[in-house]
Amino acid sequence: MKPNRVRQLLQQGAVPVGHMISEFGTRGIAKILEAAGADFALVDMEHSGMDLERVADLLAWFHATPVTPLVRVPQGLYHFVARVMDAGALGVMVPNVESAEQARAVVRAAKYAPLGGRGVGLGVAHTDYVLPDPVSYFREANEQTMVLCQIESVLGLENADEIASVQGVDVLWVGHFDLTQSMGIPGEFTHPRFVDALAAVVAAAKTYGKAAGIQPGSLEQAREWLALGFSMLSFGSDVAVYRDALAGALQAVRSVVTAGARG
Repeated sequence: MKPNRVRQLLQQGAVPVGHMISEFGTRGIAKILEAAGADFALVDMEHSGMDLERVADLLAWFHATPVTPLVRVPQGLYHFVARVMDAGALGVMVPNVESAEQARAVVRAAKYAPLGGRGVGLGVAHTDYVLPDPVSYFREANEQTMVLCQIESVLGLENADEIASVQGVDVLWVGHFDLTQSMGIPGEFTHPRFVDALAAVVAAAKTYGKAAGIQPGSLEQAREWLALGFSMLSFGSDVAVYRDALAGALQAVRSVVTAGARG
């Protein structure tokens, strides 16, 4: 089974740094992330037009790299979770988890017995199309794969400790835009109430030996949120990184054009 670099880094006390794929589901993106040094890719099905077939292609391409492929599904329903796992995801992120019961349902869908109730389909993508020894594979799969629960509402925040306590949950991940919206302070990421909320999620994660993840949009945010104790970062989405890089480059080119015209 493909090693999970995120798990390895977290066990070493390091901070895995990745990137969200929401638009550029191309055949080359996996090798591009590898070349850039990403530890993981977070493939987004919640806010993108990517279907399962495209996600399956991406997972196959990422399996040719050391980059750990994680998938954010639209909801924590069994048919979303189990199918991306069978397609080769090494972890699943579920939006807006608000209770321990919801978290347990995700674990049941993502993990094999005795930890969960994931259906058995061997000899396909997640086993590299070979038939493994079932007993050893189920154990390894449960150890290698990950469950990431997003805290994105006031209710989820109130229940963060209970969610973190669920066996099989690996990461509490703050959906920062959704959480501020739920709190009535949309986009106010420096608001004292939001900063306190971040600290509460980190504390819940640490209490139960779980990681705390978030997606900063700038280096300043990354510094601030790392200082609060976050231990897993996805830096921006493909759309934002490309847009901002291109905007900066075009501005620079136009300044050269303007200077040349003056000269």
